Amino acid sequence: MYKKRLTILLPLLTMGYPAAAQMENFKTGPVFETFGPTAPVQQSEPVSAETRFAIAFDVSAAAEPDKINRTIESAARFINMHVAAGVPQENIRLAIVVHGGASFDLTSQEFFGAHKDGRTNASAAAIARLQQHGVEFYLCGQSAAAHGISIADLLPGVKMSLSAMTAHALLQQQGYSINPF
Repeated sequence: MYKKRLTILLPLLTMGYPAAAQMENFKTGPVFETFGPTAPVQQSEPVSAETRFAIAFDVSAAAEPDKINRTIESAARFINMHVAAGVPQENIRLAIVVHGGASFDLTSQEFFGAHKDGRTNASAAAIARLQQHGVEFYLCGQSAAAHGISIADLLPGVKMSLSAMTAHALLQQQGYSINPF
């Protein structure tokens, strides 16, 4: 019976191994050394050092407990990978528009902990570091109202917008495109 179970389980246990082994190629930096890992890529069409980016990220999914919000970390990955590829950091403008369940990820530790069973807002330090590199954060005011979040509950530097839709429309008028994922 144990041999039969092992015969079934062994292939399932090793299925993820090749993918996991490839993750060793992912490194942090050159801008964010503690988060935002990327892998070097041999490109068919390298990104020019003259490239300018203005990208808005849309975030609605809340962070997993005790982890940085995945989309917020993706913004760090975007900066790390493009700076590593030769795009000057000053050519990269990012904005992160947050709504829905992710709204709590933009709140102070006190507010976050009070609403998340005393847990730590693991995104807070990453948000502060991203802001130091010019990334702007906007909270949907409609989501904030639905969750009882006021401006006083927000992390420093986070802006309250009338809505996520409003923030995206205004950013688009400023030349930002929306990151599709």
